[in-house]
Amino acid sequence: MTSLRIALCQINTTVGDLVGNTDLILRDLERAEAAGCDVAVFPEMTITGYPPEDLLLKPGFVRENAAQLDRIVEASKAKHCAAVVGFADGHPDVYNALAVVADGTVHGTYHKRHLPNYGVFDEKRTLREGDEPMKLYRIGGVNVGMSICEDAWIAGGPVPQVAAGGAQVVLNINGSPYRRGKVYDREQVLADRVSEGSCSIVYLNLVGAQDELIFDGGSMVVDDNGQVVHRSKQFVEDFAVVDVAVGDPEPIAEPYPIVDVTSEPVERSGETATASEWLDPLPELYEALLLATKDYLGKTGFTDVCLGLSGGIDSALVAAIAADALGPEHVHVVLMPSRFSSDHSVSDAEVLAQNFGVDHRTIAIEPGHAAFLEMLAPSFGDREANVTEENIQSRVRGVLLMALANKFGWLVLTTGNKSEAAVGYSTLYGDTAGAYACIKDVYKLDVYRLASYVNERHGREMIPESTITKPPSAELRPDQRDDQSLPPYEELDPLLEAYIEGDATVAELSERFDPEMVARITRLVDISEFKRRQTPLGARVTAKGFGRDRRLPIVNRFR
Repeated sequence: MTSLRIALCQINTTVGDLVGNTDLILRDLERAEAAGCDVAVFPEMTITGYPPEDLLLKPGFVRENAAQLDRIVEASKAKHCAAVVGFADGHPDVYNALAVVADGTVHGTYHKRHLPNYGVFDEKRTLREGDEPMKLYRIGGVNVGMSICEDAWIAGGPVPQVAAGGAQVVLNINGSPYRRGKVYDREQVLADRVSEGSCSIVYLNLVGAQDELIFDGGSMVVDDNGQVVHRSKQFVEDFAVVDVAVGDPEPIAEPYPIVDVTSEPVERSGETATASEWLDPLPELYEALLLATKDYLGKTGFTDVCLGLSGGIDSALVAAIAADALGPEHVHVVLMPSRFSSDHSVSDAEVLAQNFGVDHRTIAIEPGHAAFLEMLAPSFGDREANVTEENIQSRVRGVLLMALANKFGWLVLTTGNKSEAAVGYSTLYGDTAGAYACIKDVYKLDVYRLASYVNERHGREMIPESTITKPPSAELRPDQRDDQSLPPYEELDPLLEAYIEGDATVAELSERFDPEMVARITRLVDISEFKRRQTPLGARVTAKGFGRDRRLPIVNRFR
């Protein structure tokens, strides 16, 4: 019985930062060499960052990515440890590829064979599928097969194929986006591939956030018995050294060609990693939102954020996420009471700001609201007040936040949740004005759960209990409550999830829910599509978020 010492280099890359991404590769390659590793494995499209999207249409981008691969090749000279690195290969046809690098040479490349073109993925837009003959790489005395992400999700696909050709270990590099509970789906997929191929699989995933997408890490090693022998940490960079036990190779009638990469194992140092446990559901979701917020700010060059703090549950949660992700010194909250704001809303907001230690100020909107009403009075005449006057208040708040952001170089966080976005319970150019929507894909019931978790996480009442328990309200008219316009969230959220993520029709939904409620709510979801198209992007945490992976026509009469 021998073993292959593998460095799982779960790094946080940035799309387009070719030099910076390569620096991270070189850093971890040195660490892997020092630990006596046979091979260091990096995420999908490591050099370019993932997903590079239409950057792949730029020949100069592909050329520069190839130049960075040359840096890695040069750094590999006189090293025992090989590197498996993701990059964009070829021109004019571009492939999602990996390179096997060792001792100053690219010993071979592998092109991703199955390009996902569903949900958040549209790789076929810019990439070609690989079809080159399979081969094995002899690394540290072990026959190793290669694959990329989606290739491992295909029953009877590249993983069992390369195993049938003699691979004892298959390395699978990934840019697999997060959604709630996905780690368990991945474990099952890998167990299925092991049962097909009877070989160990090393699953190396990207960590970090890119626009709407969150990559949660959670890299794994599954042995040839289907047991998970290593789990890397979730939502953080992780460097783990794992010895993968390998038996003697089985005789193969027609083995794939073998490329010699490195010699027998060298002297090894240091302890190997142990298997972490997956986070529980609420901590997992919260860590995802923290990573998404931190990376969006950091990777776009912003340091500070501002948001409107109303005393309600949504803005309270967003303030907590911002403070925990960025540090309270980088968070600026603005209390903007109106003639309809309750005293407890203002006091709750002040207490929360003090608890988190964030910068806070109060700017009453009444002067601006009154000025707009005066300006519009000749046009409005004697028409009765309605939602128009309510929306003016929200838009005044949006103007104030954007003015502060412009003056001080802050980024505005919006505070709407998925339940509200679904039914259009928001004001276009008002509370939707901003640059990033932390909880855009979080249903209202989960907002409440997360708020309670924040207090548990901090070990004290950071978000006032009164904020969590009081009836939700936009406070744009006297005694307003959400349940005057919407069903209770305990009824609304399951219906929305079935319609949005389950793609159920009205007829199908009416068999499970009150038909009158179904008709009203699905109509609100459909007619609000135009509004969602104009709102900021936000972290995707469900199976189907608004925007990137739910693309319904605005002009649409199907019910």
